[in-house]
Amino acid sequence: MATSYDDLGAGIANATARDHDWPCLRQFCVFLENRIGRLRDLLRHIEKHDLRIIALSINDSHECATARVMLSSYDRGREILNLSGFAFFESDIIGVELPEGHQPLAMLCGSLLQAEVNIHYTYPLLYRGQGRGAIAISVDDFDMALKVLSERGHRLITEDDLLLEE
Repeated sequence: MATSYDDLGAGIANATARDHDWPCLRQFCVFLENRIGRLRDLLRHIEKHDLRIIALSINDSHECATARVMLSSYDRGREILNLSGFAFFESDIIGVELPEGHQPLAMLCGSLLQAEVNIHYTYPLLYRGQGRGAIAISVDDFDMALKVLSERGHRLITEDDLLLEE
């Protein structure tokens, strides 16, 4: 675990190994040549190492595609992708269980709207904790989004939740 230091030089342990003090998930953004079979190659490579794909979103362009992939184990996923030859980068994402009610997405977006948090993109998670759906959300202000979602009673999903589902 990483350590920060206070004004007097005393060590203070950070809340997580990734230097975050909030519950966040990590996604891998993998660059794929726009060739037939490249996505299948990526998915086979991941699944042959017994990792479960929690989410997959594809953004296609003329020359390449970007696959946003969330895996059941972030650390193992990074290790496998580092050895795979695929170009990728990692980024934070918020996982939120959809609330009960008539319009769960509108409720979730309303909470963020009232705090003036912009949503960059969202995609569904293959996670069914307590029988409810869940989504991944990328926002412009993670700290504010997490604070508001927690205060409004939305259940945030952590990597531990994903590991428990296996």
